[in-house]
Amino acid sequence: MSDRSRKLIEETEAELRPVFKRMEEVEYVCQKRVLDAFRNNRVAARHFNFTTGYGYDDEGRDTLDRIFAEVMQTEAALAVPQLSSGTHTIFTALAAILRPSDVILSAVGRPYDTLVEAIGIEGSAPGSLKEFGIGYREIALGGDGRIDLAALERELAAKPKIVYFQRSRGYEWRNAILPSEMKPAFDLVKKLSPESVIMVDNCYGEFTQADEPTAYGADIIVGSLIKNPGGGIAHTGGYIAGRKDLIELAANRVTVPGIGREAGSYAGGYLPYYQGLFLAPHTVCQALKTAALFAGVFEKLGLMSMPSSTAERSDVVQALRFPEKEQLINFCRVIQSVSPVDSFVAPEPWAMPGYTSEVIMAAGTFVQGASIELTADAPIREPYTAYIQGGLTYSHGRIAAETVLDSLIQ
Repeated sequence: MSDRSRKLIEETEAELRPVFKRMEEVEYVCQKRVLDAFRNNRVAARHFNFTTGYGYDDEGRDTLDRIFAEVMQTEAALAVPQLSSGTHTIFTALAAILRPSDVILSAVGRPYDTLVEAIGIEGSAPGSLKEFGIGYREIALGGDGRIDLAALERELAAKPKIVYFQRSRGYEWRNAILPSEMKPAFDLVKKLSPESVIMVDNCYGEFTQADEPTAYGADIIVGSLIKNPGGGIAHTGGYIAGRKDLIELAANRVTVPGIGREAGSYAGGYLPYYQGLFLAPHTVCQALKTAALFAGVFEKLGLMSMPSSTAERSDVVQALRFPEKEQLINFCRVIQSVSPVDSFVAPEPWAMPGYTSEVIMAAGTFVQGASIELTADAPIREPYTAYIQGGLTYSHGRIAAETVLDSLIQ
């Protein structure tokens, strides 16, 4: 590392000490809640065992579900290794709740790219929600990136079945939405359309704040186990947490109506899910520190970042903007070069399934697609913006920031 890079990193870290302390305080609160859930549910070594076949009386599965419910501050939950991604999990929950002629109202604009065809907003993918007669409406966020409560009030007159919120920003240049910022919208839904289900895509957001959206009034939240709550240990899976009646619907969708969560074995064993959840608050804190460091370094270089280095964060994603396409691609290649896996690979833009533009991804991860590990991705379109997320350890994040800094100030 050059002397200039070292000086910039040290200056940034010194300035961020109060920010890091705030993140550690949130980690403590979340870690205590996780530990209490493990103790309250009397976790023992037998819960880590694998099961086969029907999976009747699977203590590991059932106990893990109860722990997730307590940690996510809900009545019930499903933690399902067989769900392959956050998108799969979200679609499963939507399809479980919605019926023909129902309408989804997105209160935060267009959802993440991979959901567009699944819902049927664009394209004609077989099996989309649109194909089953389910409607979709959306409300754009205000110019300040906040939920437009006046527009939401007008749309609630139609009594949508689901009012949908996405916590993270996808490929948008805005801050993630804090659970506390969602609460006025939740209160409005409960007042004007109490039968509507408030659903939150919680991906990238778990444990970044002391409380989850369910503590503020969300009826159901969903997320991926290869993101925050898997702690970098879980190999696959997703979770759905919320009201008991909604979780029963989701369980019937995960397996079969009439059987629900009574069946469902997992021959891989549950140890990574218990261990990953226990480590998750600390791992998320490491990722948040990494994101703040990258933001601070970019600010010192006069480059654009979102959110700012000192901002209160609702997800582990940091957006970084580049003047030129080549700089964006080089940034992703540098991140790949400091990865523990496939560091020798140079990523290239490609037409990734589910995305509307070519995407370049730096993803030298132990678990494929695990964005709680240090990764970066970017759609190849103007303005050229990379989204960096994760970091199992802050030390790894710091090394990556040093390497990026050297490449930028040559």
